[in-house]
Amino acid sequence: MSSRDISEEIIEDLYAEALLLADDARAVFDLRMNVDMEGSSDLLRIALSIEGLRTTTRVMHVLAWLLNQRAYLSGELTESQLRRHNTLPDERLADPANLALLEPETRELIHESERLHARVARLDHDWRQQRDATDTPIQAMQGRIAQAFGQR
Repeated sequence: MSSRDISEEIIEDLYAEALLLADDARAVFDLRMNVDMEGSSDLLRIALSIEGLRTTTRVMHVLAWLLNQRAYLSGELTESQLRRHNTLPDERLADPANLALLEPETRELIHESERLHARVARLDHDWRQQRDATDTPIQAMQGRIAQAFGQR
């Protein structure tokens, strides 16, 4: 399966979903705009800050991956460039202790971002698995060397 096998429609739908989620996360985690935070405990503020950073970072990683896919599908990136520069970073799940301090709506937003990351990670993994299976022996060896040195 080449990168083009990931349907453009799927990429566009995920991109729209990620944009909405990024906007929701900005609204929820913007402490300057959150008047309910006055008088809140320091632990709650810290939990909100930590999980806000994790959530927005997670969504931005997804958006970057999707933007690279869109660029490839529109011909702005070659497959070689996509291989080199489009790795979705590993997930860093929310801390259960922090989640326990947050409101249910905030927890749901965090879980939604984790689910989106997991869906995109499955696409990324499947694409890489298929790509690696179709590599020539030389490409496969170069890939293993790059992976051994953390360059893939």
